[in-house]
Amino acid sequence: MTWWRNLLRHPVRSALAIAGITVTTAMLLDMVLLAGGIERSFERLLLGRGYQIRISPSGTLPFDTEATIPGATGLREAFKADSGVAGVAPLLGASAFARTGDTLVALFAYGIDPAEQGIYQMVSGSDLAAGDTIGVLLGAPAATRLGAVAGDTVVLVGRLDPQLATALIERRLIVRGVARLLYDSRGQLSLAAALPVVQSLAGIREDDRVSAFVLRARSDGQAESVTLRLRSAHPDLEVNSVTDMVRHFRERLVYFRQLSYILGTISLIVTILLVATLMTITVNERLGEIVTLRAIGVSRATVVRSVMAEGAALTILGGGLGILLGLATARYLDAILTTFPGLPAAISFFVPDADRLLLAALVLLLTGVGAGVYPAIVAARASIAETLRAEAT
Repeated sequence: MTWWRNLLRHPVRSALAIAGITVTTAMLLDMVLLAGGIERSFERLLLGRGYQIRISPSGTLPFDTEATIPGATGLREAFKADSGVAGVAPLLGASAFARTGDTLVALFAYGIDPAEQGIYQMVSGSDLAAGDTIGVLLGAPAATRLGAVAGDTVVLVGRLDPQLATALIERRLIVRGVARLLYDSRGQLSLAAALPVVQSLAGIREDDRVSAFVLRARSDGQAESVTLRLRSAHPDLEVNSVTDMVRHFRERLVYFRQLSYILGTISLIVTILLVATLMTITVNERLGEIVTLRAIGVSRATVVRSVMAEGAALTILGGGLGILLGLATARYLDAILTTFPGLPAAISFFVPDADRLLLAALVLLLTGVGAGVYPAIVAARASIAETLRAEAT
């Protein structure tokens, strides 16, 4: 009645069962990771610099459109006056060009306040200092495309006249370093510079406009109350907390959640049927042996435990391999899905974490044990006399 001996009696059958459980486990794990992974990834992106509130033009999310907010300086002071606000960072997104010889390279420029910024993390070199209007930070793709390193000078031009092929504004800036710009899509050519620099390149210096503000509340618990106050005080602006933005993001990607639930349910059903079918066949083949053991004093509880342990063993062996396969396929699928145009490179669809892995393992174990219930009941309830008579004939 030892479970591992029973599995070794039919090695090919057991191996095929384990292979099937491995595949269904991998699918279940991937669907569990997909169901909530992209939301956690998006939330981590938004909170990467600790700013919990975003303010953008009415009806949009930051950088969703080319709309801007006028009177940025006055608004910034008004936001700072709120007792729950610890920091305010203005942001401006605009097109710019870098001159390399006789050609122009199109770039996306972020205008920021170096003292308060929430859109990049330094990779190499030095950060921009407060009030630095001659320095620039390049994203890694832009640095590679321009062949620039810290200390080099780049020539940026703005307000390009396509008919005359001339620029109305030209600025020579010193590369301070390379930064990871959090909102960039994969391979996007971008840079970050002081807000006045980017405003001048965009031709809106005098209009005092920005694309968005990001605000840092004094504590996470105050973020929602600050959001409500600012939303009430500035009805002409779109004021959202990270929680609000994650909800908007979830609504846009509801398809992925529905798909993950459907495929995850299918994988569980297949696992149950696979284990239950195999254990039923095994029990029927060994019914004579089981009732003989019952006849010499082995209890029904022992028979039930043995059959269910065999089902659990199959599930654990296949599940362990399935988790490894699932992590490998999740990485591959994530590399495909994150190539969607316009999606920030920092976003991931599959985000492995201990809680999700534990949940998948627990669900799988319960599934394997549950699938062995019916075969175990069949084995325990078999009539000793009738079964022995049938075996003898």
